[in-house]
Amino acid sequence: MNNQRRRFIKSSALGAAGISLIPSFVLGNQTGHIAPSEKVNLACCGIGHRGGEVVKSLHATGLANVVALCDVDMGAEHTVEVMKMFPDVPRFKDFREMFDKMGKDIEAVSVGTPDFSHFPITMLAMSMGIHVYVEKPMARTFNEVQLMMDGAKKHNVVTQMGNQGHSEANYFQFKAWKEAGIIKDVTAMTAHMNGRRRWHGWDPKIISFPPKQPIPTTMDWDTWLGTSHHHDYHEDLVNGQWRCWYDFGMGALGDWGAHIMDTAHEFLELGLPEEIVPLKLEDHNTFFFPMETTLAFKFPKRGDMPAMTITWYDGQNNIPPVPAGYGVSELDPNIPPPSNGQLQPAKLNPGKIIYGGDLTFKGGSHGSTLSIIPEEKAKDMAGQLPEVPESPSNHFANFLKACKGEEKARSSFDIAGPLSQVFSLGVLSQRLGAKLEFDRETKQVTNHALANELLAGVPPRKGWEEFYKL
Repeated sequence: MNNQRRRFIKSSALGAAGISLIPSFVLGNQTGHIAPSEKVNLACCGIGHRGGEVVKSLHATGLANVVALCDVDMGAEHTVEVMKMFPDVPRFKDFREMFDKMGKDIEAVSVGTPDFSHFPITMLAMSMGIHVYVEKPMARTFNEVQLMMDGAKKHNVVTQMGNQGHSEANYFQFKAWKEAGIIKDVTAMTAHMNGRRRWHGWDPKIISFPPKQPIPTTMDWDTWLGTSHHHDYHEDLVNGQWRCWYDFGMGALGDWGAHIMDTAHEFLELGLPEEIVPLKLEDHNTFFFPMETTLAFKFPKRGDMPAMTITWYDGQNNIPPVPAGYGVSELDPNIPPPSNGQLQPAKLNPGKIIYGGDLTFKGGSHGSTLSIIPEEKAKDMAGQLPEVPESPSNHFANFLKACKGEEKARSSFDIAGPLSQVFSLGVLSQRLGAKLEFDRETKQVTNHALANELLAGVPPRKGWEEFYKL
């Protein structure tokens, strides 16, 4: 993409929405070959584990020109595959150095780093006019997500959160069924992730963080810590283990919620809850997430849609009740495996049950489509179901095409932000073991002073305050 065209897209109101009315012949070669000038110059932050999968998926679209690689553990075993894919691309361990030296050559960035580090990378990139693809959830705290949403508007950039289901069959089916009145009068939904908690088996009676270990020679530990206050290095804090520590991750809810609750949240226009009630917190402690959690998120009436409760279940034995005629729980083959291997068999695979006024639906995770249950009812309804359009692009191509002004990003921060804030509120309820009452207008917790303060989290580590002012 040449600089003149990039400036045009950024300066136009349509560009802000990710939509272009530029004739196709202006956008480049139509023979199927994409000229280098028509690719998006992409920097990649986090190139191992899930971050590496994101890099490979963006590259596979043929729409990206990878110009920089950044990873605090560059050279570690899990980064080698992507390093070999791009042997001549500049490498960095500190995203600040990368943007300082190469910002003028970067048009978009992928952020596939731990949850707590999404915020500073994203805020710096957006302040420089760089488009951002960030893994889910957007950030760790409620206010960080708010600042990211505000920053996307302020800096007029394209954004996409990495919940791939927003570009797969479930997204288009849910939209079509809602618009056709098939999904209506929904009052309840269960969302569940009951596979083995694949990232730890630690003692919930711990009284301190794990003891200090030698920092690997490949790792820039200070940059890994980012905005977080100091922790001694330990292997149980990194490489996926970070997900379950309150200081770094968002637990099973943040990890899977965006793949299970996303379409219901968007198309049922749920916004933010007015109440979060912890119904079960097994092995609750102050360091990492409970081994089993049940949370009720209560949403008020919206227009002609009734009040609705989403009940979240996680934990290997914390299985939600299923209605008669539920049938078989199938696992979506498109779900990316965790970095340590395949998903283990579960008593109930990740998914959801949606209770409408006349119909009940079951669905899986990611792009899995909904089914009407029981099967007899599904057969009765077969002739009334609307045609579901196919996705024009996968989630990665959708982002890059939005950067080029050819499509609208389907999980932009204005869509993904409130969903991420739902998870932030849920995590606060888990961490404090408390029912939270939330004012959707003022965006304040009204019944718990500490929870209200923690909407912003603890102040960032010295030297990292600037990212909250961009």
